[in-house]
Amino acid sequence: MRTLTLAAGCFWCLDAVYRNTVGVMDVESGYIGGTLPDPDYRAVCTGATGHAEAVRVTFDEEQVPEDVILGEFFTGHDPTSLNRQGNDVGTQYRSAMFYVDEAQREHFQAAIDTWQELYERPIVTSLEPMSTFYPAEEYHQDFYNRNPFNGYCTFIIDPKVAHARRQWADWMR
Repeated sequence: MRTLTLAAGCFWCLDAVYRNTVGVMDVESGYIGGTLPDPDYRAVCTGATGHAEAVRVTFDEEQVPEDVILGEFFTGHDPTSLNRQGNDVGTQYRSAMFYVDEAQREHFQAAIDTWQELYERPIVTSLEPMSTFYPAEEYHQDFYNRNPFNGYCTFIIDPKVAHARRQWADWMR
């Protein structure tokens, strides 16, 4: 099993895509990269804690290559948009990859360099050292499947899941 911690705007979007990916064993939404111990959603939403909304995705590399997981990350949000995804604005919505060691940082940088070829604007995804990951409140976990008729799910997440199904069809459930 392998685990990556990634931030791409609202954690509900990545959560939904990864939960529909073959070989993904667990997805947990949470907060990382800030200064406030044990933050909650209300505090993170202020943008003052420094945390990003992120997911910790655990997958079986024998079922799904890491390149697919990273590909879903880079095509599932706009990695050229600084501290913003759509109407979600603030550092808590930044694009970031959290690395556990120098080898993983270099691997993430190589992925950024590879995916940059698809974008006209520079990728602004930050590479940040792994810090404490604080699981989000229970109601944020698997939000999309629990709230399929929520407006955010219908208008924002549904198109992202549909895009992933087209782009990564061989790897989607």
